[in-house]
Amino acid sequence: MTLRQQARFWLIFIVGFFFLVWLFSSILLPFVAGMAIAYFLDPLADKLEARGASRTVATSIITVLFFLVFILVLLLIVPMIGSQLAGFLERLPGYVDALRTNVAPYLQHVLDRVAPETLQSVSDAVKGQSANALKWIGNVLTNVLSGGLALLNFISLLFITPVVSFYLLRDWDKIVAKVDSYLPRHSATDIRQCAREIDDTLAGFVRGQASVCVLLGLFYGLGLTLVGLEFGFVIGLMTGLVSFVPYFGMFAGFAVGMGVAIAQFGFGLDLGLVALVFGIGQILEGNFLTPKLVGDKVGLHAVWVMFALLAGGAVFGLLGVMLAVPVAAVIGVLVRYGLRQYLSSRLYDHGPDHPRGDAIEDGEN
Repeated sequence: MTLRQQARFWLIFIVGFFFLVWLFSSILLPFVAGMAIAYFLDPLADKLEARGASRTVATSIITVLFFLVFILVLLLIVPMIGSQLAGFLERLPGYVDALRTNVAPYLQHVLDRVAPETLQSVSDAVKGQSANALKWIGNVLTNVLSGGLALLNFISLLFITPVVSFYLLRDWDKIVAKVDSYLPRHSATDIRQCAREIDDTLAGFVRGQASVCVLLGLFYGLGLTLVGLEFGFVIGLMTGLVSFVPYFGMFAGFAVGMGVAIAQFGFGLDLGLVALVFGIGQILEGNFLTPKLVGDKVGLHAVWVMFALLAGGAVFGLLGVMLAVPVAAVIGVLVRYGLRQYLSSRLYDHGPDHPRGDAIEDGEN
């Protein structure tokens, strides 16, 4: 098979794959969720299997414990979050009025120093861009909600996902071995290397980032509650859980938390304590949690992750959000592999013995 034929084959395969995902996107959610859970829990099953348990027994224990813990967390956390969120929405108009009262004198002092025509042009620009942004965000949320939280999909998540998780986790090693046996023999080594890099990227980001989000959510929630911020637990928990979207989670949580703090406390020591909680959280995340749990070799740039999440949500809804990071990881690894091949080829340098590609690869490692 020539290089052109191989390229044509893989292009048809990729296009066909995404076409099937689009075609069956309305029913794929529980299967993708089950696959993600199986991938997440596979290392635990391997450890139990290494200690003498059969794969079926290890899978049964892990799957049952995982879903029991998940259900327990839902029963304990969701009602509390729901009640706090309902109370927050009920108090929101009052917060807006209090915020306007506290901030208005300072804002008016700034506006008095700005020329009226400049202020009007800025106001018109902000209104136009805000309308466009809200319209775009509404479209994304509509796609996510309509594609992922329909009643049928919700029921399938409850009943199909545990079954899919069990069988995939039980047969994970067999599935991997079977896929490996189908690889083209002359490219098997390169494909395995790319697969290992993809696995390292996903393991570092998904497993590590999930742990970071949970720990940050608990820290922010408890910290804001201890400093006396109203609805501090739900604000802090949501801030941590949304931190998987780089920068957005922190900025959104900080803006909401500080807004509520200004409305509740005004400008004083309590406002500083709320800001201190967010500052300590950022220090913990940047210097301890992310380096230890995620690492510095994930290979997924923050902008690339944000683009993948938004693009996936806009195209495939909640299913696209779940697939965004794995697809981004695959594309990133393949792009880096292609660049290494290019830098070590005669396309980059026609010299007979140009070591540039190996030097760059050694420098990256």
